[in-house]
Amino acid sequence: MNRWKIPASLETEIRERDKHCIYCGTLFGSRPGKGSLASWEHIVNDAKIITRENIALCCCSCNSSKGTKTLADWLKSDYCVRRGIDNERIADVVKLSLRTSA
Repeated sequence: MNRWKIPASLETEIRERDKHCIYCGTLFGSRPGKGSLASWEHIVNDAKIITRENIALCCCSCNSSKGTKTLADWLKSDYCVRRGIDNERIADVVKLSLRTSA
């Protein structure tokens, strides 16, 4: 289990699935600086939900921008609009979360 209480088997599964940011599609480590580094993300902002449907990797830039906003609200933000992040561009795991929360 890592320091975010994600079991090792789930961490391995997520790392294999998410090679790019689940929001903007940036390949992790592809740019200099912290922005393209992978960070753990709770798609639904609830640290108690530690499942393959809610735990993902996104870039530090998207994670910082999203903060504690709901996914639906964040997707309407200026950050997402500027970066072209919308319902079509996001990863399938995020699309599933949007469908189940609607």
